Amino acid sequence: MSIFSFKGYSKRRCVTAAVTVALLQTAVLGYIVQSRASILQNGTQVLLKTAPVDPRDFLRGDYVVLNYDISSVPVVSISGGVPKEAAERSLWVRLKPGEGGFWQIAESSFEMLPQAEGSVVMHSQPFYSYGSTYQADTIHVEYGIERYYVPEGTGRALEQARQDGEVSIAASVGANGTPQIKSLLVDGKPAYEEPLY
Repeated sequence: MSIFSFKGYSKRRCVTAAVTVALLQTAVLGYIVQSRASILQNGTQVLLKTAPVDPRDFLRGDYVVLNYDISSVPVVSISGGVPKEAAERSLWVRLKPGEGGFWQIAESSFEMLPQAEGSVVMHSQPFYSYGSTYQADTIHVEYGIERYYVPEGTGRALEQARQDGEVSIAASVGANGTPQIKSLLVDGKPAYEEPLY
């Protein structure tokens, strides 16, 4: 094989590798977008009471940080209690419709909860559990829906609405417990709808 044909072979390999990497990246992004859209379209819709804060992210525009009533999980609601060993864990939280149409915690567990009619199970993000040394009455968890980006310049109006206690979130929850924000509501009316794609 001459040096020229070797260089041509090497270029073809580089181009083939670059195309393969680009196709893999596209496939991964497509999967992420489709997974999110599937939850929004087919998930169980729940209404969540929020207490957002309005920081500003200069690189991405306005966003509100959302803290939910269901973010504070009562220790007494945990089936089987808190595991004794300290470790990174996650909680499965069963929600049922409550007062004002807002979904509330019915039970929770460090083990996967089965689906049941009239309820939905959300899976928290991993957090560090202190085990048997934990003394508080609640465990604070996040579900991956604590930040919501809004059109630039509208964050202040949402902050004012939050102070008046008027902001809530409609979320869709997938069968695996993953939630996605479907819409942000002000005074019970959708202010921002999340597109499927």
